[in-house]
Amino acid sequence: ANVFAIESFMDELAHQSGQDALTFRKRHLDDPRALAVLNTVVERSSWWHRRAEEPEGIGHGLAWARYKNTGAWCAVIARVRVDEEVRVLNLDLAVDVGMVVDLDGVINQIEGGAIQSASWTLKERVTFNREAITSDEWLSYPVMRFSEVPEVTVHVIDRPDEPSVGAGEAAQGPVAAALANAVHDALGVRVRELPLTADTLLRAVHAAESV
Repeated sequence: ANVFAIESFMDELAHQSGQDALTFRKRHLDDPRALAVLNTVVERSSWWHRRAEEPEGIGHGLAWARYKNTGAWCAVIARVRVDEEVRVLNLDLAVDVGMVVDLDGVINQIEGGAIQSASWTLKERVTFNREAITSDEWLSYPVMRFSEVPEVTVHVIDRPDEPSVGAGEAAQGPVAAALANAVHDALGVRVRELPLTADTLLRAVHAAESV
């Protein structure tokens, strides 16, 4: 939740100041490992540099975070399609866990975290009344289906001379923020609550129109 709020607001500051989201972040960062994951994720992407060619309704977002401020560094770029609902098309991630002990393990952890976060961000929400939780089965608590899973690409920066900090849940925060920023890019409307369901998008559009 903190990373979603922080990185959404960073994106908003970049937009309001007329700066590219990546350039804006890099201008305000002095952590070389944070800069490295940001540079790596955009430089190795097969689609990020073709953003200007995309049709209407396709949006792109960027976010980064260091897990709990002491763990792995992770940067994310997201590509989404927005019509009646949000569909995630691509998630590219770059992660720095220090010394990599098990490369496949790191990739699996980050890829799984990205998909879990996408499900949280787009669908998952606990509902309750004054007595109990009411989202107690899969119809009232939907999760992302296999058919909705995006293409996920993970780039691992190995630093064999640095302590290993592990992958943990480094992907979850920045994925949520990158998706929200991509929705803003597609709609021109800032969504400030999760999950990014159709009703959430509609409320954000109506709020923007009433200003």
